[in-house]
Amino acid sequence: MTTSTTPVTIIGAGLGGLTLARVLHVHGIAATVYESDPSAAARTQGGQLDIHEGDGQRALADAGLTEEFLAIIHAGADAARVLDQDGKLLLDIPGEGSMTRPEVLRGDLRQILLDSLPEGTVRWGRKVSGVRPLGDGRHEVTFTDGATVTSELLVGADGAWSRVRPLLSDAKPSYIGTTFVETYLHDVDRRHAATAAAVGEGAMYALAPGKGIVAHREAGNVLHTYVELNRSAEWIADTDFTDPAAAGARIAAEFEGWAPELTALITDGGTAPVARMIHTLPDGHRWDRVPGVTLIGDAAHLMPPSGDGANLAMYGAELGKAIAAHPGDTEAALAAYEQAMFPRSARFYEDASEIIGICLGDTAPASFIDFFTGGQH
Repeated sequence: MTTSTTPVTIIGAGLGGLTLARVLHVHGIAATVYESDPSAAARTQGGQLDIHEGDGQRALADAGLTEEFLAIIHAGADAARVLDQDGKLLLDIPGEGSMTRPEVLRGDLRQILLDSLPEGTVRWGRKVSGVRPLGDGRHEVTFTDGATVTSELLVGADGAWSRVRPLLSDAKPSYIGTTFVETYLHDVDRRHAATAAAVGEGAMYALAPGKGIVAHREAGNVLHTYVELNRSAEWIADTDFTDPAAAGARIAAEFEGWAPELTALITDGGTAPVARMIHTLPDGHRWDRVPGVTLIGDAAHLMPPSGDGANLAMYGAELGKAIAAHPGDTEAALAAYEQAMFPRSARFYEDASEIIGICLGDTAPASFIDFFTGGQH
C-alpha cells in the first residue's frame, strides 16, 4: 500500500540518520526514518567512539543534546599506549580528560538520539528492496514486505551498501585488502588481569607490518578488540567464522610468538570472532545534483576506518540546517549541503588512507609512534 510521507524521508537509523532527524525536529520539520532492524535492540551497536569537537560535538550541539552527551562520556578512555609484539611498552599517553575527542559507546550515543525523537519517527522492520524516481523530485521507496512510500525529499543514510546511492551514483564499495576481526573479553580485571593491565585504561595498539592487535577498554570492565590483518578476500573466505574456535585459532596463528597477554585478546574472547572486511567508495566520490535525493555518512563517503566515520555521519546535521535555512527550496538546500560536503569528505578520505598505512605499513609500529609524537620519541 502506498502512503504519503512526511516532508523528509530518511533511510537508515544509524547515527547519521538519527542526528539529521533530530536537527530537523529542532527546527520544526517533520521526518520519518525507515530502518531494516526490527527494533532498536536487535543487534549490538559496535564499540567506543571518540566524538570530535569540530563535527560530532558540533552536530550534537545543533541537535540540542550536549548535556545528554556529556553524561555518557567514558572518563579516561582517551588514554593510549603502544606495545611491541613482546608486550613491551613503547609509548604511554595518559588520558587528558579534555573535550577534544572524548569517548562514548556507540550504543549509548544512539540511544540519546532515539530518546530525543518524537514517538513514531523511526519505523522499524522496514528493509528497502528498491527505490525509483517518480519525477518532480519525488521517489517511491519499496520495502521487502511489499509496502511503498512516496518521498518528497529522500535521504540515504543507509551505510556502505546503500539502496539509495544508485539514484545518484554508479559507484560501489570495494575491498581494500584489510579486515578487522572483532572480539570481546568480559570481566577483564578479574578473569584476564594480565591482558587488562597490558591494555590499560584506554586504547592499546600492538602493530607490525600487515597486522596488528588494537583493543579499547570500555565501560563495564570490557575489552573490545579489532585484530587488523592485511589479507585477501579469498583468505578471509577460507576462514570458517561459523566455527568460532577454528576461526580464532587461525587468526591467532598469524600472531605466533607474540606475548600471551596480547594473543589472549583473540583466543580467550567471550564472543565469537566477527570479520569486518574494510570496503571503501572511490576517493573523491561525488555526484551531479539529482532533484529530491541526497546521501549522508557512509552512503556518501565510505572510507577506511580512522575515527572520523561516525563524526562525519553525524555532520549530516548540516543537511538539516540547510533544509531549515531554505524553506520551500529543497534544491537550494541540497546543493548547499553537497557543495560543502564533497571537499570536506575528500580531505578526510585522504587522512584515513594515510592512517591505514601508518598502522599497518612496512615501518609499523615506528610510523604509528611518529604519528602520535610528531617524530619526537
